[in-house]
Amino acid sequence: MTKVPYVSGPRAGIPSPDELRARIPGWGADLDPADRPSVPQELDDGRPDGVAWDFPEEQVTTSARERSIEHARLTPVFGTVAPLTGLPGAVRRRAYSRYSEARAAHWLLLLGADRIESKQHLVRSMFSRRPDNPVEETGIRSELTGHGIASRRGHGRVDRHQVLDPVIVSLPAILAGWAAVRTWRRVRG
Repeated sequence: MTKVPYVSGPRAGIPSPDELRARIPGWGADLDPADRPSVPQELDDGRPDGVAWDFPEEQVTTSARERSIEHARLTPVFGTVAPLTGLPGAVRRRAYSRYSEARAAHWLLLLGADRIESKQHLVRSMFSRRPDNPVEETGIRSELTGHGIASRRGHGRVDRHQVLDPVIVSLPAILAGWAAVRTWRRVRG
């Protein structure tokens, strides 16, 4: 028996076609096979003839993994290098457990989790022995010494955000440094 990651057929919580047709104008316009040019190429079981490939052995799950709500189960093999931890992990779990990949909320939560993680890294770096150096690591110096401004003039380039780059790059570091100094002064008395 072939197992597939996506299970078709009736599933709990999914509206019926009649409910969708009443709610969404034009829904189901491609349900009639005569209206779909891909019908001759569609496969009933999702597996073309003559394929000598079997479903791989499933990887053992040692902890809860994020999985799109569109799929009934995880793919047979998945990454375990960076497990979800902390506040960014909670935000990512929320995105996967609550919202479909077709919803903007899913992707906005994932973007938000990335931003939270980057700010956590910035704060961690500031309190480490070797904090990040935004001037060296973001390329600001090369913009000034490597003809950054001249390379953008008169060439029809669309990245006209050069004026904002120093603000976007340095403002979070400046604000975090200011907050650290204020906190240090309050703690010291």
